[in-house]
Amino acid sequence: MEWQTNLDAYEKLLIRMSTPRVMIDNAGCCNATRVMIDSARKHGILLEAVQILTDLNLSIKKAYVSCDGRWFMDVFHVTDLNGNKLTDESVLSYIEQSLETAHYGISQSIEGLTALELTGTDRVGLLSEVFAVLSSLHCNVVDAKMWTHNGRIASLIYLKDNDSGSAICDSTKLSAMEGMLRNVLKGDNDIRSAKTSVSLAVTHTERRLHQMMFADRDYERKSIIKSCDDSPVVSVQNYLQRDYSVVNVHCKDRTKLLFDVVCTLTDMQYVVFHATEFFIKHMDGTPISSEAEKHRVILCLQAAIERRVSQGVRLELSTSDREGLLADVTRTFRENGLNVTRAEISTTMETALNIFYVTDAIGNPADPKNIESVRQKIGSSDLKVKEMPQIYHQSSERHEPTTMSSGGAMLLSLGSLVRRNLYNLGLIKSCS
Repeated sequence: MEWQTNLDAYEKLLIRMSTPRVMIDNAGCCNATRVMIDSARKHGILLEAVQILTDLNLSIKKAYVSCDGRWFMDVFHVTDLNGNKLTDESVLSYIEQSLETAHYGISQSIEGLTALELTGTDRVGLLSEVFAVLSSLHCNVVDAKMWTHNGRIASLIYLKDNDSGSAICDSTKLSAMEGMLRNVLKGDNDIRSAKTSVSLAVTHTERRLHQMMFADRDYERKSIIKSCDDSPVVSVQNYLQRDYSVVNVHCKDRTKLLFDVVCTLTDMQYVVFHATEFFIKHMDGTPISSEAEKHRVILCLQAAIERRVSQGVRLELSTSDREGLLADVTRTFRENGLNVTRAEISTTMETALNIFYVTDAIGNPADPKNIESVRQKIGSSDLKVKEMPQIYHQSSERHEPTTMSSGGAMLLSLGSLVRRNLYNLGLIKSCS
């Protein structure tokens, strides 16, 4: 029976190595809930944890990551969006289950929907043209996210066929869609090819947007449309005697900052094994090897942070969903001189819940008269102004920059821009 005992012990060890151990402590920290994750070392383990916590719209006040041999210990101090500890047992249980059962890097199918990926040259009215093409092909946009950065656009759109109500399977229709959209996305002076691709399965949406813009090399370009003056400051130092590199980031606080940094480093194939500063190595255990590589890391991290910075006025549209809605709304934006710099589209129970960030044609603050004109045409009760960008509040008190550096008393403080109550998020599904 000794062999059976050894086999049982081996099976328990395998389970222990493949299943993270999660502990949640509300007593050890006076003003935040401490989430501790003990796991076997694997590439992307930090991103996996941060992704789940940010998908739940938690604010990460501090984060510590340490590595001892083949094991990681991640510690996060988190609060709800109002800065309070998490006390609801159902929320705590959901966090624990999500962290213990997540499977990093595995694609998840969006049942009954087709995923459409687009990258190309950004310009005023582009989103209007994209949605007009989809409407003409009788495609219904169920969910979508669009980012712009340095004159480029990346969008991930989930579609279904209006006639069948299911995923689009007609190869002729898909080919026609890709061709039409590729022509729309390609600018007059674009030296790079616009890209479209159709899939039935994708990774985490925001991670995929980062990957698309990284592959498009947006970090090497300069913005065509005016952008924010406050750029993140990134530095990289090598500690060759210890075989690792240290990355420091200084920038203004905003939501999902830690996710964007860790996502970029992970997808660049660096192992992040310490995060009071970001200690990183290549997958083969070596540090950054050249000044050119350092420069590339700095550019890529600056781009990752800037992609999510929301320029312009935040408009929220809540109305009954219908065929051609997005084409009509974005055409109205274009006709009134508004440029969409970021968009989040969702549909819940036949209701369209859409968020748009808009500026004027060159990235300056949009004229309030134009915004009011758009509201009157679309419906002032349906389209509401929810948030003004910092450029509209230059006379207000300036925010202190967030610092990711040595000492680490506070690694991150991520304030959410979305004022939703955490306790309404129990049904949110992590797409890790």
